[in-house]
Amino acid sequence: MPRKSLMIASVAAAALLLQGCAELGDIARALTSLKRLQFRLDGVSDFTMAGVALGPKSQPADFSVEDGVRLLAAFKERQLPARFLLNVEARNPNDGTEGTTRTVSTLTRFDWRLLIDGKPTVSGGIDRAIEIPGSGQTTALPLRVELDLYEFFGQGGYRDLLELALALGGRNGDIRRVALEARPSVSTPLGEIAWPEPITIVSHEFR
Repeated sequence: MPRKSLMIASVAAAALLLQGCAELGDIARALTSLKRLQFRLDGVSDFTMAGVALGPKSQPADFSVEDGVRLLAAFKERQLPARFLLNVEARNPNDGTEGTTRTVSTLTRFDWRLLIDGKPTVSGGIDRAIEIPGSGQTTALPLRVELDLYEFFGQGGYRDLLELALALGGRNGDIRRVALEARPSVSTPLGEIAWPEPITIVSHEFR
């Protein structure tokens, strides 16, 4: 091979090697940033069941006669549709401190399944990408949830269903009874990367 051609081939090989190393570095940084993202449940809001708002109520006696008639009628029809916002906090600790690179993570997918008292119920996702700045601050991730409580918990009877709904969305609601199994996906310079396994998101700590 002529010396000039050999030199060109060597330069090209070196360039490819450097490009490969750069891409490997990008992959490593992307995976490190991904692993540091954290999530936590922040509470339930705007809870309604069969069209009755539960937010101001803390016990069955707080329901009006009209509300009671509506809920009992829905129960007799074997359906108690509930709607609420499940508020999730997302935190990106990649703020440039402690050896991290300050990055903005863009959540492209957030496939989730809702657990109530450990029981799997409905699933869903997000309808738009959400940016999580590398500032250490939390970003709100509101999830609109719709499920029929009768379908999953109707065997307990009307009183038990009412108390469960109040525990979830009433004035003294207990978010500890709720968890999410989620598999987030994040946009990176190398494309979309998803968590290899679902994570369980709870209220008492960031995960």
